[in-house]
Amino acid sequence: MSSKDHSEYGLPLTRRHFMDRGALGFGSLALAGVLQKERASATPWEPRPTHFSPKARSVIFFYMDGGVSQVDSFDPKPLLAKENGQRPKFTVDATVFNNNGNILKSPWEFKQYGESGIPVSGLFPHIAAHADELAVIRSMTAFSPNHPNANYALHSGHVLSGRPSMGAWASYGLGTEAEDLPSYVVLHGGQVPSGGMQMFGSGFLPATHQPSTFATGKPVLSNIIPREKELSYQRRKLQLLGEIDGSLAQEYEHVEAIQSAILNYEMAARMQLAVPDVADISGESEATRKAYGLDARYNNTRTYGRQCMMARRLVERGVRFVELTINPGNGDRWDQHGGLRDGHSKNALAVDQPIGALIGDLKARGLLESTLLVFSGEFGRTPFAQGRDGRDHNPQGFSLWMAGGGIKGGTIYGATDEYGYRVVQNKLTVHDLHANMLHCLGMDHKKLTYRYGGRDVRLTDVHGELVPEILT
Repeated sequence: MSSKDHSEYGLPLTRRHFMDRGALGFGSLALAGVLQKERASATPWEPRPTHFSPKARSVIFFYMDGGVSQVDSFDPKPLLAKENGQRPKFTVDATVFNNNGNILKSPWEFKQYGESGIPVSGLFPHIAAHADELAVIRSMTAFSPNHPNANYALHSGHVLSGRPSMGAWASYGLGTEAEDLPSYVVLHGGQVPSGGMQMFGSGFLPATHQPSTFATGKPVLSNIIPREKELSYQRRKLQLLGEIDGSLAQEYEHVEAIQSAILNYEMAARMQLAVPDVADISGESEATRKAYGLDARYNNTRTYGRQCMMARRLVERGVRFVELTINPGNGDRWDQHGGLRDGHSKNALAVDQPIGALIGDLKARGLLESTLLVFSGEFGRTPFAQGRDGRDHNPQGFSLWMAGGGIKGGTIYGATDEYGYRVVQNKLTVHDLHANMLHCLGMDHKKLTYRYGGRDVRLTDVHGELVPEILT
């Protein structure tokens, strides 16, 4: 591999690359040494300079799988109550199931919170307590009404699978400030999203930017727990892997995948020492544990509370991008085609208290100003019923919120029509979301590129605009 193959954000010419070329087996010395906490001088995860001064160092993304209803959460529409039970007076697009009923008012009352007076429904009282930290975007749209395609777009900007996710792009562009932890972590609550786990992947970026998936149970990362009784056994296995991979690297011109495998083995070895410490919350105060809901009666609140606490502990240690998925124990995602009140209530009960606690905890520790928080699903829901008491998918307009580093709190941006069905002001897409997220991290989305398929590809493709109204 020539030196030109190692781009600014690709695999650097590390000590290991030199040793792999110099003599078979020398690379295994690095693999053995890493078990003794010796880190190579340069890796794909090394912190990299940003395009301009960043406001945030890390991202925590609350992925609300299934699609939270905007008219039941952050976009109140009094007209729904006035016309409840009536036929829609507006043009209705084709829906997923075409089982369209009458206008359905929200089962939850809205109240204004904070000095900003942002209205939030009774679903999210704990998040609402931090209204002055939130920038609520009411004009988001999705590229597809189908879960898999909308999920791919939310994560990668494209409706088809196989593209790098925003977490992988953040890892590729920024590296990590964590010594013994990956740059990109998915805290998996157990609910496999529509479209599969590949939506979190690194696509055509080097495999070193693939996320590490942490389970919420015990053990946290069962797939890297040593099976060997003695450390020397594991070291000998890693030495052999290093020799085999080093030999392959000498035979092929394009060895990014092989080098990535070597580096990932090393990272796994370091994580065997670091992850148990991150996962050990015994040192957290009783008040902190209670605030996150670890003593809650509802099991899913306890599970998500542990995820949120883990997210804080990861960004404290320099992990760049942390994504949280939801727990499957509710019987469904935020995808209530029927039983809206019951399904949305249970999902909110699981996530509201932990997220509210995390916002407060980050603020108290001085971390909120350096951590970007994003709360979103893949699309919204219809203001009319599906059947009797559900809501179908609605990509025409939905709400999300952002907070923390780089975000102007106490802000409402964009608007849907009087029914909450279509965006009528300041329409945004996932490209705009990704551009603004990268901006908070100090990255110009037009300059963060990777050479693939004969062109310089970026997360936002040829789109994406900044929104000054929500940025500090």
